[in-house]
Amino acid sequence: MRWLVLAEMACAGAAVALVWMVLLARWLKGRPVGRSWLAGLVLVPRRYLVDVHHVVARRPRNARMHALAAGGLLGGSLALLLGVLPGMPPVPGFIIRIVAIVFFVLGAWGALIDRARRRPHTPSQLSGGAFVWLPVALLAWCVGNVVVALSVSDTGLHAAGLAGLTLALAGGVALLVAVGRGPMRHGLAGIAWLAGHTRPGRFARAGLLRPFDTALWPLDLVHERLGVLTPRDFTRPELASFDACIQCGRCEEACPAFAAGQRLNPKALIQGLSGAMRERPAPYAGSPAPHAPAMPGGGGMDAEIVGQVLAPDTLWACTTCRACVEECPMLIEHVDAVIALRRGQTLMKGAVPAGAEQVLRASREQAEPGGRALDARTDGIAALDVPVLAPGEETDILLWLGEGAYDLRYGRSLRALVTLMRKAGLRFATLGADEVDCGDVARRLGDEATFQALARDAIGVLGTRRFGRIVTADPHAFHVLKNEYPALGGTWVVEHHTTLLDELVRDGRLVLAQRDGPAVAYHDPCYLGRYNGVIDAPRRLLDAACRTRVEVERHGMRSMCCGGGGGSPASDVDAVTRIPDLRMEQVRQSGASIVAVACPGCTAMLEGVTGERPEVKDVAELVLEAVVP
Repeated sequence: MRWLVLAEMACAGAAVALVWMVLLARWLKGRPVGRSWLAGLVLVPRRYLVDVHHVVARRPRNARMHALAAGGLLGGSLALLLGVLPGMPPVPGFIIRIVAIVFFVLGAWGALIDRARRRPHTPSQLSGGAFVWLPVALLAWCVGNVVVALSVSDTGLHAAGLAGLTLALAGGVALLVAVGRGPMRHGLAGIAWLAGHTRPGRFARAGLLRPFDTALWPLDLVHERLGVLTPRDFTRPELASFDACIQCGRCEEACPAFAAGQRLNPKALIQGLSGAMRERPAPYAGSPAPHAPAMPGGGGMDAEIVGQVLAPDTLWACTTCRACVEECPMLIEHVDAVIALRRGQTLMKGAVPAGAEQVLRASREQAEPGGRALDARTDGIAALDVPVLAPGEETDILLWLGEGAYDLRYGRSLRALVTLMRKAGLRFATLGADEVDCGDVARRLGDEATFQALARDAIGVLGTRRFGRIVTADPHAFHVLKNEYPALGGTWVVEHHTTLLDELVRDGRLVLAQRDGPAVAYHDPCYLGRYNGVIDAPRRLLDAACRTRVEVERHGMRSMCCGGGGGSPASDVDAVTRIPDLRMEQVRQSGASIVAVACPGCTAMLEGVTGERPEVKDVAELVLEAVVP
């Protein structure tokens, strides 16, 4: 019996090793990344147990299921293997086999919890197909090996032991199939992905606050191949990340485009990219992208992805809000994949939506995506006579106005900010007509060449002025200037206006008195919250200015996008409903009569909601109302 168990375990190990080699050979066809996968393997245990667990634990029942199933499978198998090794003394061997039984019982418990999640029907966010019979296979492996562990002896093969071994073998074969082509593949791929993760800055480090690694990387524009057209154009770790997807559906639940009925489901996107590596991909049994046309699928490492696996509208529906990334237990970078594919379509094929094409042309020709005159940017604050910083001059704060400055409504927000800065006695100025667009929209639409041209112009202009820090009320400009310009040679201290105002209130340079009035809810801009972790400063300001503040159900790092990021308004992808309408309904349900915003894009999107709705006010406007004269 011992030898049969050893043979069972040896065959299972050999099969897993073979699958690993096949997968690795496929991932190695991608682009190298310049760092060692092997060196990253030592970091995998911590990344699994700390960073992955941090996300998984947001749903305690699922976390228990995963811990029981994975721990029982691995712990029981290893203990049983040790317990039947030749030469193992009887007493220690018996104790180890008892430990194996305990682990296998826990694994069976996890399998039953997983199966219960799908009864009486599989929830829409969970995939069907192989995922339905996976817990049955795990249960067979665990229960069969419990019987085997109880039957191990050197005297012969007992009927109960043979039945248990048969059951375990049936479950083991099914699990191996799941490793090769189905749900269990994520176990092997996840190790490779976490070892070579393309954003190592995302992982927690002892003694440090949660890091934010969200900046896009610049392309070397001298290369003949820009962006991604085929699976081979992705990096090796990225290819592993697509296979690491467990199809849990958390990204699908968080995606604003999917909720609005646009042709994007981030889970289907990643599964499509996983299938694109294979000429004959395993069937996808999850929810598709809403209303997306059927695609041929597959094709192999050198076949084009868009048009073969993904519908073009799938790329342009993404608002780049990173809600999918925030919710992914395997820390997959969906948005990076979208931007890489957009770069391929924009730079290599010129295939962009008509609205986006107009925006990109205006950005190239007039340094402003709306085609508006640069000297008109300051019209909204012209009456306040804000100084313009000329070349060679110096100030404490450079106020970067951003694209929102052209909007008459957002002019009120900027005037409130300027008034508050004056009340606090700050010395500041703008660039006037020398402020070009920061390039955020061009970059998110995949036009890296236009972004880098705009960035070089902006960096050149800023290099001729002297200032202590840049302050902006636009989270998109804040993110680009702070996090993405340094790779191109532009490094400054950059702050969002809510951080500045919070500092002024904390230092006593602005004194606020709480105002009575209706309840206020704060809407977190994606590029301020998820991208940069500025969560608390706006709330401290609102708590100081308003007597009643409530939270929307989705808030903070898990807030819902307004629908205005990633060039989405310019792409104008068809939808069943508008994302801002969905977000405003969430605000209504919170009981708030005022929604506080901190982004010109959010202001425009939420004010575009028709019918009765909460009033939209910038945080600066609410602070100004509460300032003690």
